Amino acid sequence: MTDPSSPKSRRTAAAGTPPPGMSPERYARLVAEAKAPYRGFRKFIYGAFGISGAIGAFVFLSQMAAGRDVANALPNLLLQVGLVALMVFLFRLESRFP
Repeated sequence: MTDPSSPKSRRTAAAGTPPPGMSPERYARLVAEAKAPYRGFRKFIYGAFGISGAIGAFVFLSQMAAGRDVANALPNLLLQVGLVALMVFLFRLESRFP
């Protein structure tokens, strides 16, 4: 068994081939995670905040349609729409770069 800190094993790992005993799929997943840590978590957060903003926008839009407190509902509606737009932008930006 070779020493993992030896220069040969470092060159093998850097060259894109998995070390002995590791599947290529697992190695590729680990390399992707090392290049973009917490990417899946960030995409989940963007989605959750986007859905939250969409629900808030629906609530404030329905308040405005009912004519209740329109002066207060309009800025809140615009804030929720801006939040949804920001989350869509960040999600697309995150998906663009592998």
